[in-house]
Amino acid sequence: MRTFAVMKTKGQLEAEISTAIIKFEKEYMGRGPDETKSYIIDDMIFIRLRNVLTPAEKQLAMAHDFSDGKALIKQVRMQLLEKARGLLEDLVQDITGQKVTSLHTDISTVTGERVIIFALAGSPDCRDAPD
Repeated sequence: MRTFAVMKTKGQLEAEISTAIIKFEKEYMGRGPDETKSYIIDDMIFIRLRNVLTPAEKQLAMAHDFSDGKALIKQVRMQLLEKARGLLEDLVQDITGQKVTSLHTDISTVTGERVIIFALAGSPDCRDAPD
């Protein structure tokens, strides 16, 4: 008897991506976001993470006597993500079935939000959610 894999919905893929990114943030960065939301848009994945700054980063960002604090936070976060780039790309490819062609990210030291954008080689195969 043959069994057929059921194609996931777009919402299921988005939730799976969010869960994986939260786990990555906790394990690799040392602190997870308060909220993560992922959006699949054609051949791109847009991820918004809220409240990702550590207490030490928040203090550094607010320090008036250290004007480079915000730039330093951005630089360190960028380097950490770049070092883990292969891990993130593999994670997204495993979930979507599509190769990652580029990754873009930025973090706000004012709001504590981070965005991550993955460009994929193609659109992930998924089905629409039932009405």
